[in-house]
Amino acid sequence: MKKILADCRLYGIVDMGYTKPEQVLPRTLALIEGGVHIIQLRAKGVELPLVKKWAIAMQAMCRAHRAVFVLNDYPEMAAEIGADAVHVGQDGGSLEGVRKIVGPGVLVGRSTHSPQQALQAREEGADYIGFGPLFPTGTKPGRPSIGLQDIAATQQHMGDMPMFCIGGINATTLPQVLQAGAKRVVIVSWLLQQADIAAAARKVISMLEP
Repeated sequence: MKKILADCRLYGIVDMGYTKPEQVLPRTLALIEGGVHIIQLRAKGVELPLVKKWAIAMQAMCRAHRAVFVLNDYPEMAAEIGADAVHVGQDGGSLEGVRKIVGPGVLVGRSTHSPQQALQAREEGADYIGFGPLFPTGTKPGRPSIGLQDIAATQQHMGDMPMFCIGGINATTLPQVLQAGAKRVVIVSWLLQQADIAAAARKVISMLEP
């Protein structure tokens, strides 16, 4: 799983704020067909039995296609269903505590919103980080954007640790993000709202190729 993670340039999220229940699996498959090999389920405010149902189905689909499935929040559920990875925010507790819940074989990602938080996540042993939001985004309403000025320096400090820039990134803003030093990105709302998600993902990945 770490090898797949290291090779990924585009991180996809099936966010229930933009996805109807009947779209969960078709969109997961579309992302996979578009070349996205790390896919997260983000289901804020959804009843846990539904989250678990979708997570089990997405995990099976990802595993069948050699993609990494990430459950946002809920380390206990991630451990129960055998998720490949869990992603936690700054309010998700210590990474040591999360690892005690999910075990050593599960990847752990952390959301970070400043260079200091990114370095802290590295010190705590995160397998990867999200860094942002770079621009204002409806996915995280009310959260101030952090801009592009710290990307290059933070990326340098991360070394080989995967750092995925996130927040308001789309086909229009992506060139600015890459020029600022980003190597990997997360795209949520723009990608999910494309008529052909797989084609849009392939286009983005082609822009991300070294």
